[in-house]
Amino acid sequence: MSVLRSRPVLRWLVPAAAAVTVVGGGAAIGTFAAQAEPSLPPRSAAQLLVDLQTARLEGLSGTVVQRADLGLPPLAGLLGSGDDPTALLTGTHTLRVWHSGPDRQRIALVDTLGERDIIRNGRDLWTWESRSKTATHRTLPEAGTTEVEPSLPVTPQEAADRALAAIDPSTEVSVGRSATVAGRDAYELVLRPRDEASLVDQVRVAIDAREHVPLRFEVFADAADRPAFEIAFTQIDLRRPDADQFTFNPPPGTTVTEKPAVEKPAGAAGADGAGSAPHGGVPDGVRAVGEGWTTVLVVTTDQADRTGREDRGGRPGATGATSPGDLPSGAADLLGGLPEVSGDWGRGRLFSTKLVNVLLTEDGRLLAGAVTPERLYEVAKG
Repeated sequence: MSVLRSRPVLRWLVPAAAAVTVVGGGAAIGTFAAQAEPSLPPRSAAQLLVDLQTARLEGLSGTVVQRADLGLPPLAGLLGSGDDPTALLTGTHTLRVWHSGPDRQRIALVDTLGERDIIRNGRDLWTWESRSKTATHRTLPEAGTTEVEPSLPVTPQEAADRALAAIDPSTEVSVGRSATVAGRDAYELVLRPRDEASLVDQVRVAIDAREHVPLRFEVFADAADRPAFEIAFTQIDLRRPDADQFTFNPPPGTTVTEKPAVEKPAGAAGADGAGSAPHGGVPDGVRAVGEGWTTVLVVTTDQADRTGREDRGGRPGATGATSPGDLPSGAADLLGGLPEVSGDWGRGRLFSTKLVNVLLTEDGRLLAGAVTPERLYEVAKG
């Protein structure tokens, strides 16, 4: 059962978040440090779920800090693109956000190399980079014709919506300690997967005691005392921002590029509708196997001219996903160094972090999920 599958609150961040990259910057991790617990009236987990489902928010502005500690090697630049969203998978990053209804949103990312903005104002979608002095403009479809999902959450609300969509009998729901987040009192909702195949130990969502919006979202891996991923407001204003915040005029000297209008959602589910990822829908070409916490995403790559291809060390080229010659040297080295695994499902290489496992098979499949390797092998076997 999806608790918040149709929630509109803060869905505004989605139009271009998949293209966002933060190369540096950030805030002190100490901003997430625990403060004295506020004294709040008792509230059950069921009441908190209803609070989240019925919350109404017309506008806000604030500062969001995201920190990821997944145990990944340095990924920046491995894919050869400064717009690679994997940069958000390591380190600490900071952004400013503004929201004024479903069609006016702004995200500003500031790092040591400059500022990057994503601005939606009605059907106009702008992206701007101060360092390169470039801007792009797209026209969005008519209201209600599309909903584009980001590949990574950029607010506690977005992260919470994805996790809460996984709530079903496989999830244990309880109330944690009260907290103070961004100067506001909050309850804490705790979600624990019951399935041992999940690498997630628990998810903690701090919910504003008055307005019922998520202020902080934390994911803990098994046997971990620190979050593997957390995203939280460090400052928040729950008033509607001025309309001027969503008006973009390219600064002098900016090169403006017009992009084709967006015609369909980037995160639409496959035509067969099979499977359901916790974030509600998967991109074209990706198949979801299972439900909730133990969902595995499966990508089958084009194997034309790859069969039998070997790299210089006599091993399958890039585990069937691509040829090492097609990748930057850092990425090829990383893939070539992954441990080899095999079983009745076939052969491949395994990429492991605290919270995610990825299996790249010799026959050209990529399987990924916040699950144990054994769960990936089960899905690979079919």
